[in-house]
Amino acid sequence: MDFVVVQALTGLASASSLFLISAGLTLIFGVTRVVNFAHGSLYMLGAYAAYSFTGWTMPVLGGVVGFWAGIGLAVLAVGLLGALLEILLLRRIYRSPELFQLLATFGVVLVVADATLAIWGPEDRLGPRAPGLEGAVRIGRYGLPEWDIALIAIGPAVLIGLWLALRRTRWGVLVRAATADREMTGALGVDQAKLFTSVFCLGAMLAGLGGALQLPREPANLGMDLGIIAEVFVVTVVGGMGNVLGAFLAAVLIGQLHAFGILLFPNVTIVLVFLFMAAVLIVRPWGLLGRPERLVTHPALDLPEPIRPLGAAGRAAVIAAALGLAAAPAVLDAYALAVLTEVLIFALFASSLHLLTGVGGMISFGHAAYFGLGAYGAALAVKLLQAPMALAIPTGLVLALAGAALFGLFCIRLAGVYLAMLTLAFAQICFAVAFQWYDVTGGDNGLLGIWPPAWASGPASLYWLVLALTGAGIAAIRHVVHAPFGFGLRAARDSVLRAEASGVDVRFLRWLAFTFAGTAAGLAGALHAFFKGSVFPDTLGISVSVDGLVMMLLGGIESLSGPLVGAALYKTLQIFMISWTDYWRAVLGLIIIALVVLFPHGVVGSIRRLPNILGRTA
Repeated sequence: MDFVVVQALTGLASASSLFLISAGLTLIFGVTRVVNFAHGSLYMLGAYAAYSFTGWTMPVLGGVVGFWAGIGLAVLAVGLLGALLEILLLRRIYRSPELFQLLATFGVVLVVADATLAIWGPEDRLGPRAPGLEGAVRIGRYGLPEWDIALIAIGPAVLIGLWLALRRTRWGVLVRAATADREMTGALGVDQAKLFTSVFCLGAMLAGLGGALQLPREPANLGMDLGIIAEVFVVTVVGGMGNVLGAFLAAVLIGQLHAFGILLFPNVTIVLVFLFMAAVLIVRPWGLLGRPERLVTHPALDLPEPIRPLGAAGRAAVIAAALGLAAAPAVLDAYALAVLTEVLIFALFASSLHLLTGVGGMISFGHAAYFGLGAYGAALAVKLLQAPMALAIPTGLVLALAGAALFGLFCIRLAGVYLAMLTLAFAQICFAVAFQWYDVTGGDNGLLGIWPPAWASGPASLYWLVLALTGAGIAAIRHVVHAPFGFGLRAARDSVLRAEASGVDVRFLRWLAFTFAGTAAGLAGALHAFFKGSVFPDTLGISVSVDGLVMMLLGGIESLSGPLVGAALYKTLQIFMISWTDYWRAVLGLIIIALVVLFPHGVVGSIRRLPNILGRTA
């Protein structure tokens, strides 16, 4: 019994830390409707800032006072940074679709990661123990750290403080009003700019507090941002977007799941949290304490014209591009050809995601699931069945198709951020299975030796094979978009009610699109396995899904050629900047932010608008 009590209290301490971070994201989303991917970066900065500030204040002010003064200064510094982030960047894109906001905040993640590396270096930074709370409290035969007891108290204290601020102050009334109806709040004369800045500052302070209070438990490290953001999204969504009490409840449940899951289900500990989120969203799509949302799709885009089949000039350009790509091995060296091969693979991956999001209006944060399933399907066929590449690639397609068809049955019931989070949950479930099923997938050691046969092992021959298969996949996507199925899918994207009134079976079309897009992504994954010669769990990770979103939005979501251009730009920039500078993430992040602010329609969309802009200025 003593052990159970200690585990439960340990779970509550973890829940308290998780709540502090999630409460900030919940407030920010509730008022601004921004899915802030950089919230994990603010958490990481809180830990690093606390390391530095406590190092300065403790020798001057003494142990207890200096420690808490350092924590307070770290929280204020992160809050100020959050306010600047809102004023300088997010204020410019509040009216943009959610995916553009995601892209901008992902750029912030890259910049903050390299800024942290430049300031504090690559080593982990071990902070001081909290003075007066270094010991442990005995509970029977077991000890519970005193710092965990302090965390258990801090979480509810912050919840009570937020509840009082939201219920008993004019600011809280405005926050609740903006959460319920942001447009009406602005129409009533509320200064939304100041309100949004204050909310973002408070949310950043809570994230910074969560990071600073984590310092006595673990060292500050460069992986903290992406290591926490997935669970923060889980807590925020499970609790109900914008509901602080729901975030606290979800954090407590997930904290206990962590504490006892490792004892009851040691082989699936990573997957439990995402299984929990998937189960909640399937049963209650708006979260535990959230409010139901209408079945909406992608925000309306200012399209210069509808997506149309290629005309004579377009077909000629495609033929010329295909001939040029086919002739590339004659003029490129092996390295450049390898870069172009990888670009082609990710062009297919980005195009498959565009079918879901740009054409179908379904936001996916977990498209890497099908890329990874295709890669693992092909690799397992080689390793377990000794299958040749000609059979291994179709095996990867079948596995990706099955995963997309299964997950799609549940995902098509949701929309907006809840849909995005459920796709993320399924992707993380696949990642956890690949990471922990050592006997089959090799775990974090991966599957090695997935090489193409002799006839396709040369750089040129493998390139031509990838060109043929990715070209066929992209052509199939274009054909689907211009078929009656594609017109029905676009009708459902633009207006669900009108499409249903016209006799369109919206959910069936969305499920077919989900399945087809997943299969196309699986083809890209299978080709990637043979291109790299190996498959690792990272193939299913969040970073691959975000890469697909960045490629799609960088090129432009408004046209079918946008993802192709975006993939070429993003992968080429990424590959060459890695060799150019150690801080390539910051450079890439700044480029992404500049494109979102200056060219919100992407490269292709901006080029398509250029004649209209020139005509207006003439």
